[in-house]
Amino acid sequence: MSSDTSAVEVGAEIPPLELEVDPERMKVMAALLSDPTPIHFDTRVLAELGMDERPVNQGPLNMGYLQTMLARWAGGRDRLLDFRVRFQGNVLAGDTVRATGRVAALRDDPRGQVATCDIALEVLGGDVVLSGTADVLLADEGGAPA
Repeated sequence: MSSDTSAVEVGAEIPPLELEVDPERMKVMAALLSDPTPIHFDTRVLAELGMDERPVNQGPLNMGYLQTMLARWAGGRDRLLDFRVRFQGNVLAGDTVRATGRVAALRDDPRGQVATCDIALEVLGGDVVLSGTADVLLADEGGAPA
């Protein structure tokens, strides 16, 4: 699913992505990433560390939420040219997160028009946990790269 990005202007908002963080998917991702860090799946360790009882989501998953939002908007992951984020907090199992973005600049590139976007991931009812920028190759009216 992609939006028509042929008439994008500076200041345009990217359709947000909102979802609930599933603790079972977090366990699967910890296994896939070969991440033995117990804060991602072991509530006993969290209690011993004096942390919230809910496991901490993996950073790559949090980045993936932002990348999915951008890819849906632009028409595919292959349109993400650059992606830079800063981690500012944790996402916990059961949190609802919202990925948001806004076009900050447009430029011509040999591949077509590129939008530089300010992006953020926030925990609803809480704080921004990731923020950064991404460069996205925009599509023309027919859906092909510009």
